[in-house]
Amino acid sequence: MPAEGKGSYALLLCAEDSEYVKKVHGGYYDVFVDLLGDQGETWHVYHASRGHLPRDDGGVIDGYDGFVITGSCCDAHGDDRWIKELIDLVAILNAKRKKVLGVCFGHQILCRALGGKTGRASKGWDIGVTCIHPSHCMTKLLSSLQIPCHLPVIECHQDEVWELPPLAEVMAKSDRTGIEMFRFGDHIMGIQGHPEYSKDILLHLVDRLLQSNVIQNSHAEAANERLSAREPNREAWKKLCKGFLKGNLLPLA
Repeated sequence: MPAEGKGSYALLLCAEDSEYVKKVHGGYYDVFVDLLGDQGETWHVYHASRGHLPRDDGGVIDGYDGFVITGSCCDAHGDDRWIKELIDLVAILNAKRKKVLGVCFGHQILCRALGGKTGRASKGWDIGVTCIHPSHCMTKLLSSLQIPCHLPVIECHQDEVWELPPLAEVMAKSDRTGIEMFRFGDHIMGIQGHPEYSKDILLHLVDRLLQSNVIQNSHAEAANERLSAREPNREAWKKLCKGFLKGNLLPLA
């Protein structure tokens, strides 16, 4: 059960910690809480990829103020049992109008659960630092938060949102990805990039992907070049994500 206090949040972890992330950053739970957490809050982790999700009984879901769905090495368009259960949970959260933030895989899961379509990215792997281009409404929101419209973010994905759910709205795009961010109502937001990542996390992930033959040398070389050329604006993303999860940033119109 969530504890009473300043705020209670559930992190739905869809990936296993690498040895590097555990040793250097304490695990992905710590990485996300460092980005989104504030003193006095309660954060609980659910290992979604192991089938561990909050149940819709006993007031567990109602006790949380917001939910965060993380990235994963799995495909959001896959049919693994835990993915289907996660999709069912998103439907429940949407019906309760709970705040839900989805990152990378989580962004795609939100899209699929709400009636959109996801699949392999038309331009292939996107690994490195990408500058997103906000929509007109998003630009106004960023200006109100004193956040620059130039928003570089770390990316690492080979899948993307193909088609938005009905009533959803694109918040940002990039040169490689047509839907970098989207909103659904004022309670659900998806981000294709990884605002929680630091450069060292991505570099070690790229090494693991290369060693596992998931990506080619050309992908790794391009990723290293892009990481050297631009810095992600993690503080701006922190402000935006926390503002959505805990504030009232949407609607954008």
